[in-house]
Amino acid sequence: MKQLEKGSGKLLNAWASYDWANSVYSLVIASAVFPIYYGQLFKDKGTQEIEVFGTVLKNTALISFITAFAFLVVAFFSPLLSGIADYVGNKKNFMRFFCYLGAFSCIGLYWFDLDNIYVGLACYFLGLIGFWGSLVFYNSYLPDVAFPEQQDRISARGYSMGYIGSVVLLIINLAMVMNPDAFGIHGENASIVAMKYSFVSVGVWWIVFSQYAFYYLPIGNANSGKIHSGVLFNGFKELRKVWHQLEDNLRLKRYLASFFVYSMAVQTVMLVATYFGEQEIAWKNDDEKTMGLIISILVIQLVAVLGAILTSRASEKFGNIKTLIVINCIWVVICITAFFVTLPIHFYLTAGFVGLVMGGIQALSRSTYSKFLPEDTLDTASFFSFYDVAEKIGIVIGMMLYGFIDQITGSMRNSIVFLALFFISGVILLTRVPKK
Repeated sequence: MKQLEKGSGKLLNAWASYDWANSVYSLVIASAVFPIYYGQLFKDKGTQEIEVFGTVLKNTALISFITAFAFLVVAFFSPLLSGIADYVGNKKNFMRFFCYLGAFSCIGLYWFDLDNIYVGLACYFLGLIGFWGSLVFYNSYLPDVAFPEQQDRISARGYSMGYIGSVVLLIINLAMVMNPDAFGIHGENASIVAMKYSFVSVGVWWIVFSQYAFYYLPIGNANSGKIHSGVLFNGFKELRKVWHQLEDNLRLKRYLASFFVYSMAVQTVMLVATYFGEQEIAWKNDDEKTMGLIISILVIQLVAVLGAILTSRASEKFGNIKTLIVINCIWVVICITAFFVTLPIHFYLTAGFVGLVMGGIQALSRSTYSKFLPEDTLDTASFFSFYDVAEKIGIVIGMMLYGFIDQITGSMRNSIVFLALFFISGVILLTRVPKK
């Protein structure tokens, strides 16, 4: 096949289509259906604890620890993979490998049960690794397929396609879970079986729709010679270089410190929201719980878009740091309020506010970081690699602390309130960021 020219419409669409393919993982597996399925397994057993790795753990603490460990692996391997992606000619094969690893791990979740817990946790763990690992190479393709003036627009197109695709599959999965008979799924545990089929559908969707991207994406810019230690550790050298450069940029250094602290809490809330709703809210029955939790996730997704728009306008009028301070204060109120949330209506309202500030704080944090970079910076990729690694390490710490508090106190409510301390610390650190 003749290689498509850089910047061509077909090549740009092929690149963006991978977002349509893989975003179903983040919505269906990480956020919506799997947390409900996971909680239902323990409810059917009449317990919230399980003996695993030689100790008895609360179910939500266990999944927090596994998620933290997975992000620790991702944080370590991301710079390593980035170095390889920049050097190796055939990075498409690396992207394909992690894509298939994640997709087949999602399919493997079909066999997730408490009697076979280690295999199930391995599939969950590898699914997360596959998703984030493939994104390293997917993101590295952007400058290869698009010219600088095209990159913002095509990146937004990919995000939009991913959002639409994931919502489409989630709605199909919701229909399958709520009305399994219509899909030929019968029996006493038909809804549970439908959830297991939804895991399979994610894997199949991911594999099938990724083929368009794999067909048209270039193999890569080959370098002569074999991979050596200099290539492998180039990503870490770049991170070290950025770390030293921060010493000369007080504003960026202090902003990164604040971002690291409050992002730790933001990402943790996003990852545990459904588990909290599944366990701590007084739903009337399982059907109401399933419907309510998935609707809440959709509400967060929709409102997050509005939040990002409102936040961008507020930052234009009041400035980035002042807007971030206000958003962090709202997060403090949300975390404290969550301790008293017990009814579905309370959870819906909380989900709406979470979506409003979630979309805003993510978008504004990244753009603020970009604005604070030194004006003469040419190697922005290294700075953003540092940003991404800092964010992932923050997730590791946040999820570990969340799981630890959940384990020792027996309630996720205490963990949520504890996260308010990170947002308060974030506000204090943001006030210390110099204006110039």
